[in-house]
This record gives sequence, structure tokens and C-alpha cells, in this order.
Amino acid sequence: MNTIIGIDLGTSTTEAAVIRDGKPEIILNFDEEKVTPSVVGTDDSGNILVGGAALARQMIAPENTVIEIKRKMGLKERVRLGKTDFTPEQISAQILSYVRRFASEYTGEDITRAVISVPAYFDEIQRQATVEAGRQAGFTVERILNEPTAAALSYGLSHLDEESHILVYDLGGGTFDVTLLEMFGGVLEVKASNGDNQLGGKDFDQKLIDFLLDQFKKKNEIDLRKDVYAMARLKSEAVKCKIALSTVEQTEVIIPMIAEKDGKPLALEEIVTRKQFEDMIKELVERTHDPVDVVLNDSGISEEDLDMVLLVGGSTRIPIIKEDIAKYLGKEPVQAVDPDYAVAEGAAIQAGILSGGLDEDKSLVMTDVNPYTLGIRALSGYDFDYMSVIIPRNTTIPVTREETYYTSWDGQTQAIIEVFQGESSTASDNHHLGTFHIGGIPEREAGKEKIKVAFSYNLNGMLNVSATIASTGNAADITIDMLNRDKEQRMDVSGWKKSELAGDFRTLIRRCEKWLSSKKGDKQNKEEAEEYLYLLKKAIIEGDGTEADIYEDEIRALMEE
Repeated sequence: MNTIIGIDLGTSTTEAAVIRDGKPEIILNFDEEKVTPSVVGTDDSGNILVGGAALARQMIAPENTVIEIKRKMGLKERVRLGKTDFTPEQISAQILSYVRRFASEYTGEDITRAVISVPAYFDEIQRQATVEAGRQAGFTVERILNEPTAAALSYGLSHLDEESHILVYDLGGGTFDVTLLEMFGGVLEVKASNGDNQLGGKDFDQKLIDFLLDQFKKKNEIDLRKDVYAMARLKSEAVKCKIALSTVEQTEVIIPMIAEKDGKPLALEEIVTRKQFEDMIKELVERTHDPVDVVLNDSGISEEDLDMVLLVGGSTRIPIIKEDIAKYLGKEPVQAVDPDYAVAEGAAIQAGILSGGLDEDKSLVMTDVNPYTLGIRALSGYDFDYMSVIIPRNTTIPVTREETYYTSWDGQTQAIIEVFQGESSTASDNHHLGTFHIGGIPEREAGKEKIKVAFSYNLNGMLNVSATIASTGNAADITIDMLNRDKEQRMDVSGWKKSELAGDFRTLIRRCEKWLSSKKGDKQNKEEAEEYLYLLKKAIIEGDGTEADIYEDEIRALMEE
């Protein structure tokens, strides 16, 4: 079968959907639930638990439970689960593997293909981490889809003939995204996206938790923060309190026997009003304004031109969220889609478009944008670390852009093209995506030879960067698979020592590897040096002494900074 499912891999919960009879259908998990907690844990025997079973264990074994792993995706750190350390990708892979198993049972097929949603403001490292998690779970990830775009797809499927500007305000458990889309004649065009990857319902929970902790300490002179079991119970009750305050004006938090004093058990008992809660989270809610402003500015569309403000994500059920955005934009927002399921349904629609599971008359044509700027390191005046922009953020993709550069010094015969992603004007402050070399530049005075650099970026996440010497036509390029940038796809350079050139660079390589494993040196410099070290070993294997010399110089410069 050719079934592709859609997955909303969330900070707090995960949902999956599939196209059935021309429309998306949420897939039930093994507990017959539509929502799966994004929680991974272990039982007393060390067996992995996922979802509701892991969440239930959090109360009695918080040290054997991992929550909110989405916020760590793309980071070079490990989390401890029981006695073992895992990467964020490995934890997410456990959640996705669970999804794959229950989706296979639900559909009666061996499900191996998926569209997975991510926050619109995830960078390429975070997106690749998500793809890697999918791969470890046994999926072929057909596409990474921005969450607000997915939500708009869910809405747009039943409103194909409408023409409108839609601002999607997506506030989930751990991330916030805002995307502006234009819909016309069955076409859904993303105009701009922005967001905050560290803002969501979990931050609202923390405000409540801090309040309850402070109140308990004030009354009992006991700080519960160091008691992991008390904190696990408190977090659970804080979530329940937050949810209750969306429908009632006040609620009481009661946690019996949470601590002991003078041999007597103590309970936490606190009445929390909606007004108190709103005051706690006011600054966090206002943090959503800046991304909204950026999207409106980047898209060139004013508040008055908005036809709809579409609320997505479970946190938008909090009354102050709706009230705040209505006041800020002067337009009443709507929940025209189910905030819990819209993203998974939209991902399933994208999956249906890719697999042909949707009828042509129900299919949407979709364009998207690149959320971050793409460019190369270039010389600008006396700045040797200037980020020269080739594709600005929020450019509609697919896209091809070209810029012309000139040689920097007399007799220059070669150039290194370094590709970066990010918003800083300083290249090294951005994410380094790849490097390649072009030689054969005719020896002339500085500024006399032109080098044309072209970027081509498509919907499948492929970025091709080419450099061409204008006077000779000599060219070189690199293709960066933004969705599959794992190390397994790179050349195996472990055999560099067998090359005839190895002796000339052995000392430098050993010194560099020792430096990379030490605690000394700038993090960004080390990341660049690691890339150059790979390129150096590759050049040694290929017997290219000229390129090896270039990369040697770059490594030395980075280690000496």
C-alpha cells in the first residue's frame, strides 16, 4: 500500500491522522485515545514506556521519565532515562515508533511513510533532528511541514473556493508560531512565518508551579523544589488548575501529604483565581506580539487586510489568549478547526496530496516559505565574517536566486564558499550548513574576476549552491539535503591515513581532534573546524593537495583565534 500518515509531534502530546474517504481521520492509539502524551519512561525492569503508561509512571518514578523533549531537538546534549543517556532524537524516536505501531494496527498496514509537522520557526538543525528521529523509528519522512501551514491546510480543505488572508496563531505546549497565508482558488500560499521556540503552555504551567511553591514555602517554611516526587505531583496539579481556569473563575489546588513537618504530614491547599493566573502569564502572552508584528511587516499585509485570525494549539483555549490577540489586532480570532487535531489533520492532508490519496477536486496547491535567511560568508569592507544574504527569510519556495561576487586580492585563484542560515549579519553567529571550494580563477587584479553564486531551494528541502567563474565558466557546487543531513550520507573519511598525502597533515589532524574534544575554544569555531577537518580528510583521500592545503589553513586559523 502507498499510505502516508500525518504526525503532529508535539511538546506535550502527539497526534496522528490518515486520509479516509477523502478527509483526514485521527488515528486512535493502543489506549483508544486520539491524543498520546509525548512522554517516555521506563518500568522497574528497564522496559521503555511511551504515552499514557509513561505519564502514569511520572508520579512514582520521575527520575525515569522524560517530558518536553521537543524543546531539546537539535541540541548536542543527552537526557538521562534510568541509567542510560539518550539524545533528544532517540527519545523522540521512541514516541514516533509508538505512533508507527498503533498506526499500523489501526490501518491494517505496515506504515513506513510519514509527513511530520514542526514549528515554523524550527531551524534546519532542528528539522533534521526531527527527520532523524523519524528515520530511527522506521519512517521514511516524506516531508517536514510547518505546523501553522498544516493547520491552514486543515481549514482550507473545506473552504477551497474562498479568497482570504489568514493569520494562523499557533500556541502549543512548548512552542509558538505565527504564519500569514493567502488562500485563493484552491491555492494556499504562505507569505511569512515567525515564532518563538521557547514559549508555550509549559511556560504558563511553570508560572503556576512557582506561585504554588512560593505560597507553600511562605506558609510552612519548606521549599519543595528539591523534592522530585513532590514536584512531579505539583506539575500534574498545575496543569489541571490551568485547564480548569479556562472555564471557571477560580479553582482550588489540593495535594495531600506533599511534605512533612515536625512528624506531621502537610497538604498543599491553595485557591487560584483566573485573574491571578492571567496576571502571572501576562508578560508571556505579550511575547507573542513581536512575532505577529514581524509576520505582518514581512508579508506587507496590514491588520485591516486580515480576513481571519485562526487560533491553533491547546494553549489558545486560555481565555486571555483570545482576548489579548483580539485587542492587539482589532479582530476577533476564531477556532474554526479543532486546536488539538488541526495540525495532525493538515499533515495527513499533505500526505494525501503526496500519495494521491485525495481526489483532485479536493486537493490544495500549497507554497511555503523559508523561515530563515540563507547566504554565504563574504568580505565586506574590513569585515571578513560578513553574512551576504542570497535568499532572505520568508521567500516563497521553490526559489532560485543568484548574486555576483568579486575576487578579494591580487592573483586570487581559488575561493571557499561557506553556506550559512540565520538572521545575524555576522556569518559565524549563524548555523553553518556546508562548505565547498572552487579553483581555476584566472590570476588578475583584485575585483577583476566575477564569481556568480546561485542558491536553489525546493519544497523537498534540497538546497543546491553553485559557484561559477564568469570568465571561464568553470563551476563547482554543493547540494545540501536539508531534510537528510545526517552523517551517514557523507563520505567515509576514516581511511584517510592510507593516502599518500596523509603524512603531510597527520600532525595537524591529531592536534585538531585533540582540540575539538577539549573544553577549550569557541563553540562556533569548533563547529566550523569540525567541518573543515572532514573536508581536509576528504581531500586527502581524493589526493587533492591544493584543497587539502586550503582546509589546513582554515583549521589553523580557527584554532589560533
